[in-house]
Amino acid sequence: MTRLEQGQKSENVESNWRTRALDLARDGLYRFDHEHDSCGVGLVAAIDGRPRREIVEAGIAALKSVWHRGAVDADGKTGDGAGIHVQIPQAFFREHIGRTGHTPGPEKIAVGMVFLPRRDLGAQERCRVIVEREILRRGYRIYGWRQVPVSTDVVGEKANDTRPEIEQVMISNTLGISTPQFETDLYVIRRRIEKAIESESIQGFYICSFSCRSIIYKGMFLAEQLTSFYPDLLDSRFSSNFAIFHQRYSTNTFPTWELAQPFRILAHNGEINTLKGNQNWMKAHECRIAHPSFGADIEDLKPLIAADSSDSAALDAVAELMVRAGRDLPMVKIMLIPEAWGRNPAMPEKHRSLYGYCNTVMEPWDGPAAICGYGGRWAIAGMDRNGLRPLRYTLTEDGLLFAGSETGMVRLPEDRITEKGRLGPGQMIAVDLQEGRLYRDDEIKDLLADGRPFGDWIQKTTVIDDLIRPDHGEPTHLDSAALRRHQLTWGLSLEDLELILHPMVEDAKEPVGSMGDDVPLAVLSDRYRSLHHFFRQNFSQVTNPPIDSLRERLVMTLKTRLGNLGNILDEDESQLRVLQLESPVLSNAEFAAMQSYMGETAAEIDCTFDPEADGPNAMTQAIQRVREEAEHAVRAGCEHVVLTDEHISAGRAPIPMILATGAVHSYLVAQKLRTFISLNVRSGECLDVHYFAVLIGVGATTVNAYLAQESIADRYRRGLFGELPLEDCVQRYIKAIDDGLLKVMSKMGISVISSYRGGCNFEAVGLSRTLVDDFFPGMPSRISGIGLAGIQQKVLELHRRAWQEEVVALPVGGLYRYRRGGEHHAWEAGLIHTLQAACDNDSYSTYKRFSEGVHTQPPQNLRDLLDFKSDSTTGIAVEEVESITSIRKRFVTPGMSLGALSPEAHGTLNIAMNRIGAKSDSGEGGEDPIRFTAQANGDNENSAIKQVASGRFGVTAEYLNQCREIEIKVAQGAKPGEGGQ
Repeated sequence: MTRLEQGQKSENVESNWRTRALDLARDGLYRFDHEHDSCGVGLVAAIDGRPRREIVEAGIAALKSVWHRGAVDADGKTGDGAGIHVQIPQAFFREHIGRTGHTPGPEKIAVGMVFLPRRDLGAQERCRVIVEREILRRGYRIYGWRQVPVSTDVVGEKANDTRPEIEQVMISNTLGISTPQFETDLYVIRRRIEKAIESESIQGFYICSFSCRSIIYKGMFLAEQLTSFYPDLLDSRFSSNFAIFHQRYSTNTFPTWELAQPFRILAHNGEINTLKGNQNWMKAHECRIAHPSFGADIEDLKPLIAADSSDSAALDAVAELMVRAGRDLPMVKIMLIPEAWGRNPAMPEKHRSLYGYCNTVMEPWDGPAAICGYGGRWAIAGMDRNGLRPLRYTLTEDGLLFAGSETGMVRLPEDRITEKGRLGPGQMIAVDLQEGRLYRDDEIKDLLADGRPFGDWIQKTTVIDDLIRPDHGEPTHLDSAALRRHQLTWGLSLEDLELILHPMVEDAKEPVGSMGDDVPLAVLSDRYRSLHHFFRQNFSQVTNPPIDSLRERLVMTLKTRLGNLGNILDEDESQLRVLQLESPVLSNAEFAAMQSYMGETAAEIDCTFDPEADGPNAMTQAIQRVREEAEHAVRAGCEHVVLTDEHISAGRAPIPMILATGAVHSYLVAQKLRTFISLNVRSGECLDVHYFAVLIGVGATTVNAYLAQESIADRYRRGLFGELPLEDCVQRYIKAIDDGLLKVMSKMGISVISSYRGGCNFEAVGLSRTLVDDFFPGMPSRISGIGLAGIQQKVLELHRRAWQEEVVALPVGGLYRYRRGGEHHAWEAGLIHTLQAACDNDSYSTYKRFSEGVHTQPPQNLRDLLDFKSDSTTGIAVEEVESITSIRKRFVTPGMSLGALSPEAHGTLNIAMNRIGAKSDSGEGGEDPIRFTAQANGDNENSAIKQVASGRFGVTAEYLNQCREIEIKVAQGAKPGEGGQ
């Protein structure tokens, strides 16, 4: 079939993956920015730096041995992606160029591995024009294009349907510049090509690699299909001093050819939990990025991270920028994925200074992550701070390093092995391919730490404890009457003080309640609910375990730096002239000390408004004023902005501080000004952990809950905290908030507060889409809801009651416990009593009263807004409806392991599902064989669905191979149970 016929046929074939993804995205059920994966990754490197054919063969063999870390489609051939990254075989391409009639010069040949749109031949040709145009504009010469030989019959139907046209463009270094500068030029050319293709809205174009050093062969196939699909790799001239390989497992995502790894610098196993925050901060950093290697070309590199990048691709894009700017790859790893250093007493002081420097330059990309990378001179393998992705290594007597997700990926005779080991949390192993030397973890960190006087530089950093005078104490300013008005202004109740604030001071812990929340969603409530009730925290999903914030405290940190965020490509002592805080949560005394440190470099902005000035638009106008004042302050040279709502009065109502903070943060990011200032918040409404988390999540650098502290002081004066000094009461409250923040971060698998800040790791439930897009860009709001006008109305209702009436005692409350006259609860005493009576008396009529009571309640959840359509004229006859017996066969219990449920509860569910002909799930780890036999009374606890733990829990490769053989036999027609299955 000719290429034209192939293209015409492909026009009639839609990508099942992409079409399905677009359908789900349109329906609000899927977001492309929620991509995650968990894969197999590895590195083979020659310690002496000499290219060998053996390394390429070993990389291919290792990739094929981690097939079980990749997903397989039902067709048995389509995978999530696999690939290998090796040196460019110059002799191989020189021979090809010679056959075309060209005579290549002595300089290195650069090769671009390009995916072109296969279905649209016009777009395909346009892509070639753009690629050639940008290469020639830079002054280089093109030897021509090479159609990469591929064997399409080895890949599955779905992979083949979405397969791109794969070609290589070969480029001559006609300018005769050095290899590093040539590599940088190729980087700039590639970014120009990508931006030009994007500007013309051409789909299906991707550059795998564009380099004079290395080349990437990858695709959406199974690991064992790599050399079958790309026969180039079987050529003996493909030799290399390194090989990075990757098998992708895209959990809950849609695989594509371009998302297969390796990428240009890194291959990554795991997830980047801090992705949203990292992307937002990189966008903010862009305005200050500059380097002599790029000069005026720096604008061609922006945006640094493409909008539709996966977490691995985004990490790789930042790593590539830093490597092309001249940073060694081990230093890039330490800056992007540092080890935990703040609480490690065994860490050498010079390593601590090195990490202290890196902490002031940019925000960490927090894993779990195991990475392998190649940056020209260096090949590395490393772990993130938590060490939740395994990475083992082997050294041989002939100078080879094998590192990867599993040991034994390449069969090696034991007498050839000189060392085996594993990398621990935050560790790395590196090979200097130029020097021909292996660096273990301590050695490479010693080398980096000795490269600059980081110990001297770190002395430029100021610590908050050095600014506080111990004789100052904790200041208070509100008398009892003023305190009551302030508390009423933000809707505080006795319940808030008794059940939330008081336990945090008394126990230094966040209060704990029973599971479940039976009050209405904030948007459905007819009472004022603070804005943080509209935010739902995200949590870690798919293959990523959350962190235990108690037992893994060593790797977690709330350290916060206060100062300008400069050019991340610089490396000098000015980057350490910052104020270092142990936590973003500040007491009144700490905030006062910080303001004194800031001096005239800080601008305070009043976040209150006159409710009578602009009518229904008063809050909108006030927020716009706050944004403009922040912008003017930054442009006038201020380094710190303080947002405060403490100036409320009878004529001034507060802007909800979450709105003010999100508005200023997002606006300054859009204006490319956010990295010039710290954003500090004084909030009267902030009381509990979730409010602090939302403020920091939408961009706050520090938070001072001054009214909460005034409330603590009031209760202290009344003797409610016994003999505790006021300063201890405040510090206990702050400790409770700090521990709560760690808990919130741990649910997302995030260890570092600076990477959580500004990430908007929430979902808005009941907030207007327009409001969310304006103030909290990137945060989903699937149902939309209340906007600024509605929020203003609720704020003013509270303000009028607080300031236009006589000061009275605080309301009792009713949010956390049912109280007459308080917030409505789904499980009220009367309904519960009716349900109990129905069960005790086996009375259907009593149950109907309970059912009617539930249905007559006001809506509590979104599902309460739904109902069945009822039209008697189009009703369906009962005999035409599927029977209950048939329907319930499709019921499945969740996959809950023993431990998540007790054995008794687990077995009872299994018995119930087997009785009705449905299916139960054993949960991960399999099932006790004793359940395979029915009980004497006929009950059966055997689960119809049995989950098997993944390889990292101890399942052997032999067992997985047996399972795979069984799957193949079944696919070929064998019946389950035959042949010992």
